[in-house]
Amino acid sequence: MARDNKAPKRRTKKKRKNPVKSARIKLTVFIVFVVLAAYTLFFGLDIGIYTIGDIKDHMHYGLDLTGGVNVVLEATPKDGGNVSDEDMDATVAAIKNRVDKMGVSEATVAKQDGNRIRVSIPSIQNQQEALEMVGKTAQLEFKSPDGDVLLTGNDVAQAQAVKQSENGIESYVVQLRFTDEGKKKFADATEKYLNQQISIVLDDDVISSPNVKSVISNGEAVIEGVGDSDEAKTLADLIQGGALPVSLTPIQVTTVGPTLGSDSLNQSILAGGIGIAAVLIFMLIVYKGLGLIADLALIVYILIDFWLMAELNVTLTLPGIAGLILSVGMAVDANVIIFERIKDEAGQGRSYKSAIAGGFKRAMGTIMDSNITTLIAGFVLFFLGSGSVQGFAVTLILGIFISLFTAVFITHWLIRMVVDSKIFNNQKILGIKEGGAA
Repeated sequence: MARDNKAPKRRTKKKRKNPVKSARIKLTVFIVFVVLAAYTLFFGLDIGIYTIGDIKDHMHYGLDLTGGVNVVLEATPKDGGNVSDEDMDATVAAIKNRVDKMGVSEATVAKQDGNRIRVSIPSIQNQQEALEMVGKTAQLEFKSPDGDVLLTGNDVAQAQAVKQSENGIESYVVQLRFTDEGKKKFADATEKYLNQQISIVLDDDVISSPNVKSVISNGEAVIEGVGDSDEAKTLADLIQGGALPVSLTPIQVTTVGPTLGSDSLNQSILAGGIGIAAVLIFMLIVYKGLGLIADLALIVYILIDFWLMAELNVTLTLPGIAGLILSVGMAVDANVIIFERIKDEAGQGRSYKSAIAGGFKRAMGTIMDSNITTLIAGFVLFFLGSGSVQGFAVTLILGIFISLFTAVFITHWLIRMVVDSKIFNNQKILGIKEGGAA
């Protein structure tokens, strides 16, 4: 018989990943990232060619903390008649809308005795800048290719963003409706400048340059090619805001200092820091290993909250700081509910992973109910309140959404990683006793 000289094939076994080692690496990377992010956020980072300022350089503060500019405007009728309450209300709304669109929140716009309007703008010390910001609402013009003024904001009756569909393709346009006088002016302009551009100018800034495709004599026009819904709404608001029913004249411009001062700001920040530190220590003492996980999740919550406040240009006031600290307490409350449910599940004899899954499932309903009721109150305060009340509502609402994210995702992931890594293999240290409550 012939001997088979072929060597048997060797099977190579794939090296299995060590789940304990993998979990420990993930935890280490996460902690290093959180520490680096926290240091950068509160102290800044300078690595030579790249510099990141600390959070104080990026935050916006209200009048009560940093001061600003007060502008008193007097409204006079454009047609020589009297200024009605409706005209004053429309003017106040247009100015508030314009200031908000410039990225300034917590601004106060209110009517005073007679035909006067007071505008308080925080975080601005330059009076000329404040005047330019407020004055932009009343200088809307339609200009020819040669720069001649064809129509003004007085000739615009309405501007609104509208979604339209053509051949199954949706797009957004801005619909314009002109006054009786503006209707004739616009008809003459479209006839004279057919197939040319008419520029819509707000305080010497061109906000749109639509091309005239036909003669428009019915007093209604459509601006196409404005992009998405946000761009269409922004353009419509600028045009509508520029068509004020009155002329505005600044009669008083004053720079005001902070009502609380920098010392009060520092004391408020210190008080908030002490409160957060006390919460971190309390969680660590009461919940041991789980408390350490909660502290890590809470630090992530604070980092995300401050980062979003800076990115969204949220103006921070003293009531806003109160809303921020209140939302921190609610974030901790969510962790407390989760931990208690996990300990209850473990007390029924379930394994770590089973107790964690069951505890989170049982806790989510309670957490969602408590946060939704607070969100309702926050939205009511935001839509019905004004000034500092809105600032409190904004920080509270933002904090609730972030606390839900950290509780559902960050805390859950951290507990799983800690259990898988077996760092706290001792039941007493972890705070969960398998087969019996800790």
